[in-house]
Amino acid sequence: MQGPLTAVPLAAIEAARTRLHGIALRTPLVRLGLPDASPQILLKLENLQPIGSFKLRGAANAMALAGREALAHGVYTASAGNMAQGLAWCAREMGVHCRVIVPESAPDTKVAAIQRLGGEVIKVPFRPQCVRRLGPRPGRTDRARMHRDDRLARRAYGRVTNQVEHDHLRSVRLPDP
Repeated sequence: MQGPLTAVPLAAIEAARTRLHGIALRTPLVRLGLPDASPQILLKLENLQPIGSFKLRGAANAMALAGREALAHGVYTASAGNMAQGLAWCAREMGVHCRVIVPESAPDTKVAAIQRLGGEVIKVPFRPQCVRRLGPRPGRTDRARMHRDDRLARRAYGRVTNQVEHDHLRSVRLPDP
């Protein structure tokens, strides 16, 4: 069971920026062409990342912080979505084996994308106890677990917000509370 979310310190977000350099793209912030929109709507084009999602940032940051020794026997996650694709992409880039646990009902397109990126897909019935059983056990550290809500991943997600702040919000005067 996970505790309450806590704020990620700005220093941790900036450190993630350094780790993500050369991995995640700095994506543009563009105005949505709706002239009557108030307030204006801006889009952060994370779909331009190699996997089409910001989840690449979280996977890359978590793997970088885990270190080579922890990754020696591979990584795994329980996801059929973008985190799985981000982890598979990063693992392939680092030459690390990636195992992805997906529910039997996962869409074929998602499974194919994970496999195309080098992930080994294991389909299981969708029951939390199945996922826990496939994960690390006390005294067994054969794989590094990566999760989309991991505190290390959230540091990298904060980098997206930090880029928006840098690219746009510094030039906008916010109203007093």
